[in-house]
Amino acid sequence: MLRSSIETAHIDAYSDVAWPQEVVSHYERALSIGRDEVVRGARSANGDPGMGIDIDVRNDAEFEMLLALAPYTIHAEGWRQGQQIFSVGDTGTALWVAVTRQQEADLMSRLRAYGIPSTAFTVAPE
Repeated sequence: MLRSSIETAHIDAYSDVAWPQEVVSHYERALSIGRDEVVRGARSANGDPGMGIDIDVRNDAEFEMLLALAPYTIHAEGWRQGQQIFSVGDTGTALWVAVTRQQEADLMSRLRAYGIPSTAFTVAPE
């Protein structure tokens, strides 16, 4: 739902719990991307290659990786034109999104389909 709104995204390849088996391959891919960024000089060799890994949201495989890891990571975020679009963290216990009214309606519809009440979200004052 938010993919078309995101220009840049980043994820930390760390979790407060063990990575579930079904996402381990995505976790390994994220670490590989982080290490490749060091090799290419896109990030400092002294930095942690597991933190703030750049995700190409136009790349289906990388976007799938972001979706797979987001519920388990300590932090992931997406941006558009210098404004944050989403932030997720604390191993699946925190989520913040900026959505249009139509995206909000679509999101709430999807949540209702899963039995999640609309009270699961709080709307921030404008």
